[in-house]
Amino acid sequence: MTNPRPLPRADLRELAGYHSPQVEVDVRLNTNESPYTPPPAFVERWLDGLRQVEWNRYPDRAATELRRALGAFLGQPAERLLCGNGSNEILQTLLLTYGGAGRRALMFEPTYALHAQIARGTGTGVVAGERAADYRIDPDDAVKTIERTQPSVIFVCSPNNPTGTVEPRATIERLAAAASEVGAVLVVDEAYGEFAQWSALELVADDLPIAVVRTYSKVWSLAGVRLGFAVAPAWMIEELEKVLLPYNLSVPTQVAGTIALDFASDMEVRVAALVEERGRIFAALAEMPAIDVVPSGANFLMFRVAGDAHALWKRLLAQDVLIRDFSSWPRIEGCLRVTVGTPAENDAFLAALGEALPEVVT
Repeated sequence: MTNPRPLPRADLRELAGYHSPQVEVDVRLNTNESPYTPPPAFVERWLDGLRQVEWNRYPDRAATELRRALGAFLGQPAERLLCGNGSNEILQTLLLTYGGAGRRALMFEPTYALHAQIARGTGTGVVAGERAADYRIDPDDAVKTIERTQPSVIFVCSPNNPTGTVEPRATIERLAAAASEVGAVLVVDEAYGEFAQWSALELVADDLPIAVVRTYSKVWSLAGVRLGFAVAPAWMIEELEKVLLPYNLSVPTQVAGTIALDFASDMEVRVAALVEERGRIFAALAEMPAIDVVPSGANFLMFRVAGDAHALWKRLLAQDVLIRDFSSWPRIEGCLRVTVGTPAENDAFLAALGEALPEVVT
């Protein structure tokens, strides 16, 4: 009998989708979004720009104006830039280009779940390296893993999601050198890079196989637009462009990404404010009994609970505070993660936590 439901690829049948709860609450601190909307002046400029669009025409395939403006902002030539629908499309394009059947992607766990998810979706084998006790990558162990597994793509998330840890420059340099030795691409995922003290953008050069991936979703307050980009050697960008779908970036997205750069000072003020709030939350968590908080270079904090972390998550949700539950994840069992919000949202989180914590501590 004919099967009316064709089966997906065998290697995808047990694959679970990427899920982050979307719940209507007063305080939503689970997805690392900016707590602030874009400046009103940006919205007006964007709308004015849309009124001049020829809607019956396809968008500029090369996103020329956006790449030129973004390159000038970053101090990079436009030919080192590639833009996509969020950083996830860029990650997928990297894997479609340099991964695939018979090739492997190496990532250091725990880390951003979509690195492995997208790798499997593109038919790329997944190799899981380990992090040290402080959630950083041990460069000596990492190099040995690279030499042993011979990956085609190496992922480093820095600041790392969900732990918030930032890799030192020396570690990234060691990994880039090791990638060169085995013919791999080193992908540094800097979705939260603006919150850290240094960036691997400093290392991008024509003689290194390194791609730095960033997003407009966080500090630019444009998560709803879906815009990400890679900075990489021009020769790598040329290969990625062959794989990227044509007309992938809509006109509204290109216009938004270009205009946003004129509001860099607003972004910098918000980053400074969120970093200050991050410090305040860290200090408050560090003083709480049964809480072990991890230092972070991102716009979130991960902390381990000496008790039933999932029960604590549920008690916070009952108080209209939603954070991210990682309590059952391998390597970070018993951990929760909170996004840095507005001062008022952070106060609400800390108050709810202080009330709920005694009821779940063992």
